[in-house]
Amino acid sequence: MGEICQTETIFQRLLRELSQSTRASEQNCRDVAERINEEAARICTESKRIQDSGDVETWAMTLAQHRLQQCTQYYQLGSKQGSLELHSTLSAIVYRYITPPQVQSSYQARLELIRDFLQAFYLETLNAFRKEAKLAATYRPRTLLELAEYMAFTERYGKRRIPLARGRSQQLIILRAQTFSQQQPKESFVDLELAAQGGGSESDTNNHDSFLGQVRAAMVIESNESESDSLRQTVVEELIAYLEENKQPDCADYFALRLQDLPTREIEEILGLTPRQRDYLQQRFKYHLLRFALGHRWELVHQWLEADLERDLGLLPHQWQEFLNQIGANEQRLLSLKQEGLSEVEIAKVLNCKTTQIQKRWFKLLELAWEIRNHSVSGAGASSDE
Repeated sequence: MGEICQTETIFQRLLRELSQSTRASEQNCRDVAERINEEAARICTESKRIQDSGDVETWAMTLAQHRLQQCTQYYQLGSKQGSLELHSTLSAIVYRYITPPQVQSSYQARLELIRDFLQAFYLETLNAFRKEAKLAATYRPRTLLELAEYMAFTERYGKRRIPLARGRSQQLIILRAQTFSQQQPKESFVDLELAAQGGGSESDTNNHDSFLGQVRAAMVIESNESESDSLRQTVVEELIAYLEENKQPDCADYFALRLQDLPTREIEEILGLTPRQRDYLQQRFKYHLLRFALGHRWELVHQWLEADLERDLGLLPHQWQEFLNQIGANEQRLLSLKQEGLSEVEIAKVLNCKTTQIQKRWFKLLELAWEIRNHSVSGAGASSDE
């Protein structure tokens, strides 16, 4: 009896707010309010977590209110602007998962692929909406309020988390996009420096950007060797995973767009950023890129660039000697232990220090090696930092 009263209370609130915030007919408002109310009640009934919370009524009200808010937002935008807003939201989510058919496809070609994918996804969503709302198989939104209800449902449906193996989960629309892209060949053109620089015309002169220049040089070289292509793809995939694991999804999105060599203006439009916000995001991405390449996965990046320890960090004999001359006895000991294949934990025990200190010291050594190599390539003499 209590649940019935609770459901009726939520329904009456939804009906009242829809009547006040829209120009839809009373029956139209009643139908939509009833569907929102029933969806919230169904979720609460099926969710063990909500049932165990002991506060099902609050959960039901929150869920219903959230759905009402989404619906009214799309209603206020109108059919045309609302559709554009939905398309933009979903496009941004799937952008880096939709692979163009050609290596250096245009921005417009990628948009066409996304449009094709979303058309099929909208049909899937409509069928899901009919099923979950217990509507006829021929139902289609006919009023602005019904269209707003459907668009709000589509956004939520696409963002649903689907459980995967090992306790992971992924948004449903991303899984659909990955399936869609399986028939598309992987891209081999990647430009990390351009991604980090944001496509600016000014040349960078500091050591960090010089390092990114080395990364870029290897990224853009065409290679017929499958091993090189595989390493390059692995670097890209692991960098994106690293950004997401470190709660930097906006950096991952920015990276994915920069890899397509898009103009700065188009990236700002896709991500909904002002030039200042985009510049801040770009700097944050550069920071994490360096942490990844010189710290988190230095072995993978250096192997791919043919600059691993077996190749003296990519230095020529005279450069290697210069490198050794610039580091002290403690750092030479660290280098020797690295060459022996010891892990950071093992090295920390040998040198009687913390693993975080080993990581920082090794990061500095890699920076120095890249500085010496880059100065030689650019024709400039190596200079020691103060």
